[in-house]
Amino acid sequence: MTLTVSAVLLFGAASAFAVKTKSAGGFAATVLFLFGFFVAGTGAYEPIHNLVQASADAIAQLGN
Repeated sequence: MTLTVSAVLLFGAASAFAVKTKSAGGFAATVLFLFGFFVAGTGAYEPIHNLVQASADAIAQLGN
């Protein structure tokens, strides 16, 4: 069984958690940046999307 989760939904939930817990570290900043990026869909979308996709693929391959 394959589970697919939207990046906007994932980063939105993580952003809401970071704001709720008042996290101010580097991880929270990265999550908030990625959430804003995926929501906005700017011209930098393609390279950052490719990086996130490659990271997700690499993590998925670790389990195999």
